[in-house]
Amino acid sequence: MNVLWLFAHPEPRSLGGSLRDRGIKALTGAGHSCRESDLYAMNWKPTVDREDFVPGPGGPETSYDECRPEERLIVGTDARRAYRDGTLSPDIRAEHEKLAWADTLVVQFPLWWYGMPAILKGWFDRVFVKGFAYGVRDPDHPGRTLRYGEGLLADKRALTVMTSGSPGPALGPRGVNGQLDQVLFPLLHGTLWYTGMTVLPPVAVYGADRLSDRQFADAADELCERVLAIPHTPPIAYRTQNGGDYDAELVLRPDHRPGETGIGVHITD
Repeated sequence: MNVLWLFAHPEPRSLGGSLRDRGIKALTGAGHSCRESDLYAMNWKPTVDREDFVPGPGGPETSYDECRPEERLIVGTDARRAYRDGTLSPDIRAEHEKLAWADTLVVQFPLWWYGMPAILKGWFDRVFVKGFAYGVRDPDHPGRTLRYGEGLLADKRALTVMTSGSPGPALGPRGVNGQLDQVLFPLLHGTLWYTGMTVLPPVAVYGADRLSDRQFADAADELCERVLAIPHTPPIAYRTQNGGDYDAELVLRPDHRPGETGIGVHITD
């Protein structure tokens, strides 16, 4: 495998940092190739702005405002143009190169306020631009967009590694914090699956701020087993958008899971 390990934690000596190190060591020890995007170490800029989309003629040293001072920034349109013209900012283009190289993406982060740290959300905001990760048209069916199981990233597998201070049962089916797969649905389904990636069940480490040495060893062993098993781990069976399960308005057809609603209906029976 060619693995891009996307890591978002401000402290490299944290539990998350130690787990990351163990996971990468297991992969490289088994002969896999790994590259890393350590967002805090990179001082990654998390916000989308005009400087992400240098508009071609002025070259990479010319700002958006200098080249197009009278024009309003339209993020999707300008992102598509900049991706097409090769004028996205260098840090975004570097991440695209890593993704092109990788067949596997590991996304690791601590769960903060039911979501990713802002720096990681900003990585997706800036890197998954229109024309690259979304807004991709089907050349065989004009007018149809490739998403939810199809797209330019459909040849890649994605594994989420999440640490949480919550005890495991509190992120279970009846836990006060909500069920884990539903808490992570915006990332797993709305980001990774949306862009076509094959999404694997996440790895979760609970009680991350109070693990004993024995519990850490067990968590590290589980992580190593899971990353080495990526090629043959059954993915989450999300429904494809264009596979016939949804109608023209992208609503699940009534013969699938009749009478049911919610996130679970988007997983095949």
